[in-house]
Amino acid sequence: MELVRKGQALSNPEKWAEYEALMREHKVPDWYIDSCRKIKYMFPKAHAAAYVMMAFRIAWFKVHIPQAYYAAYFTIRAKAFDAEFMIFGKEKVIAKLKEIEALGNGATPKDKDMYDDLELVLEMYERGYKFLPIDLYKSHATKFLIEEEGLRPPINSISGMGTVAAEGLYNAAQEKPFNSIEDVKKQAKIGNASIDSLRKFDCFKGIPESDQMCLFG
Repeated sequence: MELVRKGQALSNPEKWAEYEALMREHKVPDWYIDSCRKIKYMFPKAHAAAYVMMAFRIAWFKVHIPQAYYAAYFTIRAKAFDAEFMIFGKEKVIAKLKEIEALGNGATPKDKDMYDDLELVLEMYERGYKFLPIDLYKSHATKFLIEEEGLRPPINSISGMGTVAAEGLYNAAQEKPFNSIEDVKKQAKIGNASIDSLRKFDCFKGIPESDQMCLFG
């Protein structure tokens, strides 16, 4: 009865009286009827089955197509993925995990979210997979991409690169190659803070600072 499952026995007395009479007619025990009256909510079996099926699908991908699993998780579920601590190898991940553990009760919600992400990153490394460098022309704005040699992190996995800035940079990079870092700022419409964040990841390798040419170099 949906009336019982949703805890509506008391809010819909006429319908409840009808069901109660039917149960008594079939000699249903009083304790069962009383329970039906008191129930506030029952999780539907169909929902439980759907969650179990989804869990099996996720587990299958994690075992058989792990890079697809990690790419999807880091893109959709990760709450505090930070490329600075996660894409440069297992040792850096372990060091950050220990740093957060040392905080104890002083760890912030963001620290705890990052800890969860770091654990999965460490698992990925332990299974023999790796991240590729963030690249202006190869990285997506917000999605982890699967490549033959590993996962390519998105631009917004860099701390300080918000989604809007990352999308502006990604869209500009798809249109044409950048002539200089000044051109990056102009075409992507990003500021110095974003430029500084990108520098930390060597994203401007081979790109000059300015469009100006030196005639007497």
